[in-house]
Amino acid sequence: MSGLGVNIDHVATVRQARRTDEPDPVWAAVEAQLGGATCITFHLREDRRHITDRDVPLLKGVVSTKLNMEMAIAPQIVAIARKTRPTQCTLVPEKREEVTTEGGLDVVRLADRVGSAVEQFKDQGIICSAFIEPLPEQIETSAKLGFDAVELWTGAYANAGDEQQRQKGLEELVAGVRLGRNCGLEVHGGHGLTYRNVAAVAAIEGFGEFNIGHSIIARAVFVGLRQAVREMLDILNQCRPKE
Repeated sequence: MSGLGVNIDHVATVRQARRTDEPDPVWAAVEAQLGGATCITFHLREDRRHITDRDVPLLKGVVSTKLNMEMAIAPQIVAIARKTRPTQCTLVPEKREEVTTEGGLDVVRLADRVGSAVEQFKDQGIICSAFIEPLPEQIETSAKLGFDAVELWTGAYANAGDEQQRQKGLEELVAGVRLGRNCGLEVHGGHGLTYRNVAAVAAIEGFGEFNIGHSIIARAVFVGLRQAVREMLDILNQCRPKE
């Protein structure tokens, strides 16, 4: 059975649009867990555009399931993660000008800096994951650097302009999952997944978890967060490979 990580950043985005105290992403974390989420994901960005320093210790206190902190490898953020000690840290690329995280972290090019961060987290007993594109060299390097897991970027599939591109994206994910598992890694998936397109990815054998944010929060506007999480879980459960 594949787990569901709910990314609550988008709740914080609405809050920060008015610089007020609602909606509270910490409350959203509780609601998502009550809906069945097996992981709560948040991204503390360097510019603090959505999740803020106030949110981090509160999330640590209320999340009773897996707490996954997405983060850049900036020293300041690494220090906050070490102090917070979430269940898992997922290293991602980060650019100030981007709307959301685009593409995967280049662990090959940044091997020294990434490896240093992994060592620091492992000293704290924190699970380490790399958000990467499903490319053999990125997956194999992640394993060599000591990561416990990789989250494969599903954007090539999710953003495909036609069926040929969509199928190519799926084939890359199938191969990526297989290689990741052969390298001894837990394999997760995320980026651009929605209620309309997740089924084909959920049917790929070997994924242990999916991290989905925007689509679930958008659905929650109409049905509430607990129900939105349950609906996504229903799709994942219906489509998962038969054991």
